[in-house]
Amino acid sequence: MPFFEGSRGRVHYRRWPVESPRAHVVFLHGRGQHSGHYHRFAAALAAHGIETTALDHIGHGLSEGDIGDDVAYLDALAENARLLVEQIGDRNDDTAGRIAVMGHSLGSATAVRMLADGSSRAVTALVLVALPTRLVDRATLVRAAAVPTLALHGVDDRMVPIDGVRDLVRGTAVTLREYDDAGHDLLHEKIHRVVTDDAAAFVA
Repeated sequence: MPFFEGSRGRVHYRRWPVESPRAHVVFLHGRGQHSGHYHRFAAALAAHGIETTALDHIGHGLSEGDIGDDVAYLDALAENARLLVEQIGDRNDDTAGRIAVMGHSLGSATAVRMLADGSSRAVTALVLVALPTRLVDRATLVRAAAVPTLALHGVDDRMVPIDGVRDLVRGTAVTLREYDDAGHDLLHEKIHRVVTDDAAAFVA
């Protein structure tokens, strides 16, 4: 199984290869999940010609370390995501230069944190699913959205109410797409095919 040395120990990741991919998605899961929960999602992206690599956050899945709930933990997650993006960008193949980062919930906040400092120049698009407003402020989001950014959110999300997300992205370069009769875990709900297709169209 593939690992790399991350900010707080070894980080496990999964890759779903595609022959001659149109683009590559680095996927960051939510709290309490791991990369193995996203086999179906990766297969659906593969049908669009998009290759996927997903890591296990610190303390999740097969990655080392302890789960935290502070800014330092989020920074450590962002550093691991940056290291994975660099690995993919360093590969001399057709995915180089066309790398999107996509996250769900905690993964979305991690992606924003990573891109806000401008160090991940290989990233060409950002997709934020169920963006947690308590972990992302407007100024940080604006900096991250220097690349084309799409936010996907369920109107019936009770963990992160849609009104807060609307307020957060209003007046920014972020495009918000809302899904009626959908909650927090969009990629595992009945709407998952539509959400995946929307993300794939944006990335590709």
